[in-house]
Amino acid sequence: MTFEFDSVGPNGTVAKVVRYTEVNIKNFYNLGFGDKDPQSGYISDLSITNNNDSQKVLATVARTLYVFTEQYPEAIVFAAGSTLARTRLYRMGITTNLAAIEQDFKILGLTTDQEWEPFRKNVTYHAFSVQRKAKTNQP
Repeated sequence: MTFEFDSVGPNGTVAKVVRYTEVNIKNFYNLGFGDKDPQSGYISDLSITNNNDSQKVLATVARTLYVFTEQYPEAIVFAAGSTLARTRLYRMGITTNLAAIEQDFKILGLTTDQEWEPFRKNVTYHAFSVQRKAKTNQP
């Protein structure tokens, strides 16, 4: 499943792409994200847009996760930044919105010891895994 949207700011309009790709394990998906080259269509996860809208862009990526897991409720989504700085940016975004995220998703972080643990603030992680919580029927 692929989502496209635009980042609009001082550096112009930049096409962004979020792509969910199933890996070799059933129900496991990689979340790929980056700038779309208008000429080749190639998606670069190393581009730096500097459009002063990083929070809005991350919120849009998060919104795609809701749409994706609505269609694939059993999916476990794996995400990591293409650089340590990007992974840190993702961690900061998760931390800022953790209370809201945890209402709908179970989120794990991959530690430096290569162990998955429930996401905690102020911990350095190398990657993240997210799974939609089962909906409960409430009166």
